[in-house]
Amino acid sequence: MARLRLVLFVAVVVSAALTPPSAVAQLRTDYYASTCPNLETIVRGSVRQSMAQSKIAAPAALRLFFHDCAVMGCDASIMIVNSNGDDEWRNTANQSLKPDGFQAILSAKAAVDSNQQCQYKVSCADIMALAAREAVYLSGGPYYQVELGRFDGRVSTRDSVRLPGVNFTLDQLNAFFSGLGFSQAETIALLGKRHRLLLIHHLIGLAIIVRLTLTA
Repeated sequence: MARLRLVLFVAVVVSAALTPPSAVAQLRTDYYASTCPNLETIVRGSVRQSMAQSKIAAPAALRLFFHDCAVMGCDASIMIVNSNGDDEWRNTANQSLKPDGFQAILSAKAAVDSNQQCQYKVSCADIMALAAREAVYLSGGPYYQVELGRFDGRVSTRDSVRLPGVNFTLDQLNAFFSGLGFSQAETIALLGKRHRLLLIHHLIGLAIIVRLTLTA
């Protein structure tokens, strides 16, 4: 149960704490109730299929969600591919992100847009948030409500990526996470779970969580 609470802590805190303040007021669980009522069912089915096709799809999608949210909030900007090569995912800090995570999100987006009622009405940012929840839930973790209504970002540059490195001091870590909305207690709780996170990695192949503790 402690391990499941830890997975929930990571997924929920990332989603909530890293959402831009300007977007918080508009978020609600029933945002797509009239425009895409089957959204969550569609995303769950797609993520389940991705997990069946790749053993690391769940951890890769969850880690991708964190890397997106840590840069300018949860706006799916990490999914943007610029023709000039200047985008977030080509920053060296993101080069180890697994293709399986990107594919899981792309597949979920395609599944949503293939539904006539939902087509082009759901932001990729919200699909990423839902896919991260499903990655946790379908891996045996807890189910939690996801508030929706995020807007997709339109800007993605290499230089916008600022992620904590392996040589960060405690002061640097505190500064980084406080800038993302984490309290010092939350930062310490997150960083202090390294060994339990390694157990989670073995349970569901969760490379994201291990990476999160090793690079933060």
